Amino acid sequence: MKATRNLVLILGAILLLTPGLYAGDSFSKVGTSGAQFLKLGVGARYTALGDAAVAAVSDGYAMYFNPAALGALDKSHLEFTNIQWIDGVNLNYFSFAKPTGFGSIGVSVTALSSGDIEVTTTEQPNGTGEYYSASSYAIAAGYARRLTDFFSVGVNAKYITEKISEERASGIAFDFGTLLYTGYKSLRIGMSISNLGPEMSFTGPELNFNYNPAPNNESYDPAQGVLSVDSYDLPLMFRIGVAYDIQYSEDTRMTLVLETRDPTDNEQQGAIGTELALGETFFLRGGWKFNCAEENLTLGGGINLAVWEATDLALNYAWADFGRLSSVHRFSLGFRF
Repeated sequence: MKATRNLVLILGAILLLTPGLYAGDSFSKVGTSGAQFLKLGVGARYTALGDAAVAAVSDGYAMYFNPAALGALDKSHLEFTNIQWIDGVNLNYFSFAKPTGFGSIGVSVTALSSGDIEVTTTEQPNGTGEYYSASSYAIAAGYARRLTDFFSVGVNAKYITEKISEERASGIAFDFGTLLYTGYKSLRIGMSISNLGPEMSFTGPELNFNYNPAPNNESYDPAQGVLSVDSYDLPLMFRIGVAYDIQYSEDTRMTLVLETRDPTDNEQQGAIGTELALGETFFLRGGWKFNCAEENLTLGGGINLAVWEATDLALNYAWADFGRLSSVHRFSLGFRF
């Protein structure tokens, strides 16, 4: 009970330090950045915890939430997540992380695809019969090192590209993270900053056009022009959170997590979550997101199985409520070896 009271005091202090979590900003920043697929969240385990993972991530998904957590891995991790997003959008995520004698390394690939979208115009608002597609990709490489028994640091470098019809935008971004083991029981504090990089802008053949400044003057030849396209920022995200394990018995553990997030293109947000582990084999999870337009409740579960002598299989599922936009399902598959 004393440990629980101490944890409540710590979580309360963090909430007091983040008053903007419950009060809207005077100016909404929604829609001020692109590459939104980088914010969708991966890993069914962490989705079920409300994405409150910066201090709790302990597998290959550290490549997404906090690269410093790679430094704590004692096995290789191979992860895959499939997300059936809203309105037929599909996102797949793959990562591989491996501890070495000089730290831990990892790679990840994020791929989003829209499927076919019908072309519409002002003259034909119901569709022209032609179709186009949109896709986005991010390829990342990461490195982390545990500098002491209590502190880890990590960094990712990633190449990002987005394509809409024949137009494409590409750029480079970085993620940085730290993970502190406080020394008080299992309490740990994580911080990360994601998608730090220059602006991106679209280029492509469909932006080209022919321009005739004097169509009634035969002495003028049409000139080729290019439509000007504004550049856009990447969705920079700062996270800080805590995680704490309560060991009720040898076979029963509960993990409590809390996280606040400060995106550059939205108001400050946060999440709380809890995971109940039975024998480190069966898992039940739940979470709640604060100050999100449509998202709030998240639920999920998972199972860990020994499939070979030194290899474990992790299967996880998460359901997230999106209010008026229905719900989103995530499925994750992972191997530890």
